[in-house]
Amino acid sequence: MTEPADARFTPTHEWVRVEGDTLIVGASDYVPHHLSDIIHVELPEPDDHHFEEGEELLVLESLEGAIDLHAPVAGTVIDVNHALHHKPELVSEDPYGAGWLLHMQPDNIKDVEHLMDYHEYEVGLPPDHDEHD
Repeated sequence: MTEPADARFTPTHEWVRVEGDTLIVGASDYVPHHLSDIIHVELPEPDDHHFEEGEELLVLESLEGAIDLHAPVAGTVIDVNHALHHKPELVSEDPYGAGWLLHMQPDNIKDVEHLMDYHEYEVGLPPDHDEHD
């Protein structure tokens, strides 16, 4: 797996990067290894709904099935990556760059501190997580 700079992780494979007082949220590169060929990303509407931590945030769909991603912290989605409507494969090709999913305004920016750093996250992955690297 590729170690992203300054990202924090959830046990459900979302990553978060603080940008000012907002968050960039994406799917870790563990997700595309187990859900290849992403064909659709069902993104939430910005400013449409307040999400609680752990609430379903969006759906990644592939030929093999779908996976729900969850809000890493409580807050409101303020922007989404519109490029994913036309190129959902960016989530697999560049999960920590062009494949980011959304920007979120957290209720409390300090809530990010309880998320895992990359090394803590990697320790919790199944032993076969590197088989595709």
